[in-house]
Amino acid sequence: MCRCATQRVDTWNWLQASLFVRSAQHRGIGGDASHGVGSSEARGKGTCQFARGARGVDRKEADDEADETQVRVAVCQLRVTSDKEANVSHARETIAKGASHGAQMVVLPEMWNCPYTNASFPVYAEDIEAGASPSTQMLSAAAAEHKVTIVGGSVPESHRGQLYNTCCVYGPDGTRLAKHRKVHLFDIDIPGKITMRESDTLAPGEHATVVDTPAGKLGIGICYDMRFPELAAISAARGAEVMVYPGAFNMTTGPLHWKLLQQARAVDNQMFVIGCSPARDESASYVAWGHSMVVGPFAEVLVEAEHDESILYADLDFAELITRRTNMPLEQQRRPDVYRLIDVQANEEA
Repeated sequence: MCRCATQRVDTWNWLQASLFVRSAQHRGIGGDASHGVGSSEARGKGTCQFARGARGVDRKEADDEADETQVRVAVCQLRVTSDKEANVSHARETIAKGASHGAQMVVLPEMWNCPYTNASFPVYAEDIEAGASPSTQMLSAAAAEHKVTIVGGSVPESHRGQLYNTCCVYGPDGTRLAKHRKVHLFDIDIPGKITMRESDTLAPGEHATVVDTPAGKLGIGICYDMRFPELAAISAARGAEVMVYPGAFNMTTGPLHWKLLQQARAVDNQMFVIGCSPARDESASYVAWGHSMVVGPFAEVLVEAEHDESILYADLDFAELITRRTNMPLEQQRRPDVYRLIDVQANEEA
């Protein structure tokens, strides 16, 4: 049977039921369907700012409400160096810090264990399937130690003679729940600005990735994947509540498109979107834009970093998805007689 737009109504019904059960049984949600809390903590400064909708809340109130009604995410905008061991150690410390602030899910950036260059990918690559991967072994151990879900940014993966840009997701017991290989490789040429061809060293992934976690049902994309709305649409059709994009937009495309694309994916699919960038390093050969952020299902930016290393905190209230999708029922209004979304992977597995 073809998995197309006509089946998305079933996904919507399932999502309503699952959100209701999860909200009632696990989060204690009452009548408040506001989208939650955002904060930013800059490394070394130790300051936090919280905002809930249009009103401020103090730190204690935010923590109490998050414990009862929301899933707290920590989005870690890490500064990346050429020292892999130091990068791994620093990432583990940052995960611990995020967990100590009540995060149930921690997100790392794209290529957090190595410089973002074609020359670096083969040198820093790890064979995850063979168990020769100190970076992902650390993620598994940290997830189990702190009992959090970790969306492990991405690292260069070597597998059967190929290299991939790979994101692994770990559950609170340290079990790997999913592995996403970047589907769309970053091959661009903007004369006088930036030229990059990931395909010179990397191979593309072949599948969309949607994974059930204790922190929600997540769709995973990596950086350039964000530019392709079909990947997010398929994830939403499979029931994803959040799209998570570890990404390293640059100083040319970042100011123009980083926020715009996340807001577009969020409002198109009425879901939360998380974009996690490395911190900006002006001395690097590839300079990341930074500005990690969390976007709500009505395209509202809940929290946004600047370009320095920092941790963002946001409390995601999944009841907001039902509110937005009920107020504006896009799924029921789609026109499968005019257009269809085809999930090729689902068709092959059927």
